[in-house]
Amino acid sequence: MAAPHRPRIGLFGGAFDPPHLAHVALARAAIAQFALDALHVLPTGDAWHKSRPLNPAADRLAMTRLAFEGVPGCERVTVDDRELRRDGPTYTIDTLTGLRAEHPGAELLLQIGADQAAALQSWRRIGDILQIATISIAVRGGEERAGAGFDLKSVQDRLPAGRFVLLALPAMPHSSTAIRRQIADGVPPAALVAEGLIAEPVARYIADHHLYRNAPT
Repeated sequence: MAAPHRPRIGLFGGAFDPPHLAHVALARAAIAQFALDALHVLPTGDAWHKSRPLNPAADRLAMTRLAFEGVPGCERVTVDDRELRRDGPTYTIDTLTGLRAEHPGAELLLQIGADQAAALQSWRRIGDILQIATISIAVRGGEERAGAGFDLKSVQDRLPAGRFVLLALPAMPHSSTAIRRQIADGVPPAALVAEGLIAEPVARYIADHHLYRNAPT
């Protein structure tokens, strides 16, 4: 008799200020590579680690929903607003603990970038995080060499025991910081759609709500 299916649930957090097409590509790749039953995309709330104020939660949530809505390969994405509803600083351990309580039999995969992986030892209750979830590290590189320049062992050596997997992605010139800067410099959001940086519904939302025109980057 076959063992019962153990759901695999991914978590992918970020400011999404704004969400861009590399975020969508990462979500699609994680769902496909790790056979995720669901992927929770979580716009961050009070980002204590950010040196700049984020744009309003309502705008970031709306754009994130628009970025993933109806996208092929993202049918299992849920844009989850729990971190926006939480009072006080946003900590990953709180989100993981909540999802584990909701899905006690599931395997949780926490999706992060290589830059975040380098700072994992500073995360709140990192030992508990490593006990609860597998850490999936997305590394951008060339099509043939994605992840080749990333030293996973150096990350593991600085942390308590945990399970790590790599998600290899092609090189993508996408950056929320660069997108904000271009719009502040007068580049129309629609032009960023033509460049393959953001989705058309996100560009339309940015234009309609006059976002990033004079915002700090």
